[in-house]
Amino acid sequence: MRRYAVVIEKAGDGSFGGYVPDLPGCGVCGYKTSAEAKAALAEAIDLHLTKQNEVHFPAVEYARASLAMKIIKSRRAAGWTQAALARRAAIRPESLHRIEKGKTTPDTATIAKIERALEAAATDSE
Repeated sequence: MRRYAVVIEKAGDGSFGGYVPDLPGCGVCGYKTSAEAKAALAEAIDLHLTKQNEVHFPAVEYARASLAMKIIKSRRAAGWTQAALARRAAIRPESLHRIEKGKTTPDTATIAKIERALEAAATDSE
Protein backbone atom coordinates (compact mmCIF):
# COMPACT_ATOMS: atom_id res chain seq x y z
CA MET A 1 0.00 0.00 0.00
CA ARG A 2 1.38 3.41 -0.96
CA ARG A 3 1.69 6.11 1.68
CA TYR A 4 1.05 9.80 1.05
CA ALA A 5 2.27 12.81 2.94
CA VAL A 6 -0.63 14.95 4.15
CA VAL A 7 -0.78 18.50 5.44
CA ILE A 8 -3.26 19.22 8.24
CA GLU A 9 -3.71 22.91 9.05
CA LYS A 10 -5.69 24.96 11.53
CA ALA A 11 -7.62 27.86 9.97
CA GLY A 12 -7.99 31.29 11.54
CA ASP A 13 -11.50 30.39 12.64
CA GLY A 14 -10.20 27.38 14.57
CA SER A 15 -11.40 24.75 12.11
CA PHE A 16 -9.07 22.16 10.58
CA GLY A 17 -8.47 21.14 7.01
CA GLY A 18 -5.91 19.28 5.02
CA TYR A 19 -4.65 18.30 1.62
CA VAL A 20 -2.37 15.83 -0.11
CA PRO A 21 0.41 17.60 -2.05
CA ASP A 22 0.88 14.58 -4.35
CA LEU A 23 -2.85 14.36 -5.23
CA PRO A 24 -4.03 17.67 -6.70
CA GLY A 25 -7.57 18.47 -5.68
CA CYS A 26 -7.57 16.01 -2.79
CA GLY A 27 -8.39 18.04 0.30
CA VAL A 28 -10.88 18.70 3.07
CA CYS A 29 -11.74 21.68 5.24
CA GLY A 30 -14.07 22.82 8.00
CA TYR A 31 -13.57 20.16 10.68
CA LYS A 32 -13.70 20.78 14.44
CA THR A 33 -10.61 18.72 15.28
CA SER A 34 -7.44 17.66 13.53
CA ALA A 35 -8.46 14.03 14.10
CA GLU A 36 -11.75 14.60 12.24
CA ALA A 37 -9.88 16.31 9.40
CA LYS A 38 -7.37 13.44 9.25
CA ALA A 39 -10.15 10.85 9.09
CA ALA A 40 -11.98 12.81 6.39
CA LEU A 41 -8.74 13.19 4.45
CA ALA A 42 -8.10 9.44 4.60
CA GLU A 43 -11.55 8.91 3.11
CA ALA A 44 -10.88 11.58 0.47
CA ILE A 45 -7.63 9.85 -0.50
CA ASP A 46 -9.44 6.53 -0.81
CA LEU A 47 -12.11 8.08 -3.02
CA HIS A 48 -9.53 9.90 -5.08
CA LEU A 49 -7.50 6.76 -5.73
CA THR A 50 -10.05 3.98 -6.04
CA LYS A 51 -13.09 5.65 -7.46
CA GLN A 52 -11.86 8.64 -9.38
CA ASN A 53 -13.11 7.15 -12.63
CA GLU A 54 -16.40 5.94 -11.15
CA VAL A 55 -17.42 8.86 -8.98
CA HIS A 56 -18.50 12.14 -10.46
CA PHE A 57 -17.56 14.75 -7.90
CA PRO A 58 -19.97 17.68 -7.71
CA ALA A 59 -18.20 20.43 -9.62
CA VAL A 60 -19.30 23.31 -7.40
CA GLU A 61 -18.21 21.68 -4.15
CA TYR A 62 -14.93 20.59 -5.70
CA ALA A 63 -14.22 24.09 -7.02
CA ARG A 64 -15.07 25.68 -3.66
CA ALA A 65 -12.82 23.30 -1.72
CA SER A 66 -9.97 23.69 -4.18
CA LEU A 67 -10.19 27.50 -4.10
CA ALA A 68 -10.44 27.50 -0.30
CA MET A 69 -7.31 25.41 0.13
CA LYS A 70 -5.33 27.58 -2.30
CA ILE A 71 -6.36 30.77 -0.51
CA ILE A 72 -5.61 29.32 2.94
CA LYS A 73 -2.20 28.05 1.82
CA SER A 74 -1.25 31.41 0.24
CA ARG A 75 -2.59 33.42 3.18
CA ARG A 76 -0.59 31.35 5.66
CA ALA A 77 2.53 31.62 3.53
CA ALA A 78 2.13 35.40 3.77
CA GLY A 79 1.77 35.09 7.55
CA TRP A 80 -1.67 36.74 7.51
CA THR A 81 -4.81 36.07 9.48
CA GLN A 82 -8.18 35.96 7.75
CA ALA A 83 -8.84 39.50 9.02
CA ALA A 84 -5.55 40.77 7.58
CA LEU A 85 -6.23 39.29 4.14
CA ALA A 86 -9.81 40.56 4.15
CA ARG A 87 -8.60 44.08 5.01
CA ARG A 88 -5.93 44.04 2.29
CA ALA A 89 -8.37 42.64 -0.28
CA ALA A 90 -11.07 45.13 0.75
CA ILE A 91 -13.68 42.45 1.42
CA ARG A 92 -15.69 41.63 4.52
CA PRO A 93 -13.98 39.21 6.91
CA GLU A 94 -17.21 37.19 7.03
CA SER A 95 -17.05 36.75 3.27
CA LEU A 96 -13.48 35.46 3.39
CA HIS A 97 -14.42 33.12 6.23
CA ARG A 98 -17.26 31.61 4.16
CA ILE A 99 -14.98 31.30 1.11
CA GLU A 100 -12.28 29.52 3.13
CA LYS A 101 -14.90 27.17 4.63
CA GLY A 102 -16.12 26.30 1.10
CA LYS A 103 -19.60 27.56 1.94
CA THR A 104 -19.93 30.08 -0.88
CA THR A 105 -18.74 30.66 -4.41
CA PRO A 106 -17.18 34.12 -4.73
CA ASP A 107 -17.72 36.20 -7.82
CA THR A 108 -14.81 36.96 -10.12
CA ALA A 109 -14.35 40.47 -8.69
CA THR A 110 -13.88 39.05 -5.17
CA ILE A 111 -11.45 36.40 -6.42
CA ALA A 112 -9.49 39.14 -8.23
CA LYS A 113 -9.28 41.25 -5.04
CA ILE A 114 -7.99 38.29 -3.03
CA GLU A 115 -5.54 37.36 -5.78
CA ARG A 116 -4.14 40.92 -5.99
CA ALA A 117 -3.66 41.07 -2.22
CA LEU A 118 -1.88 37.70 -2.15
CA GLU A 119 0.28 38.60 -5.15
CA ALA A 120 1.31 41.83 -3.37
CA ALA A 121 2.31 39.76 -0.34
CA ALA A 122 4.43 37.47 -2.53
CA THR A 123 6.08 40.47 -4.22
CA ASP A 124 6.75 42.18 -0.88
CA SER A 125 8.45 39.08 0.52
CA GLU A 126 10.91 38.82 -2.39
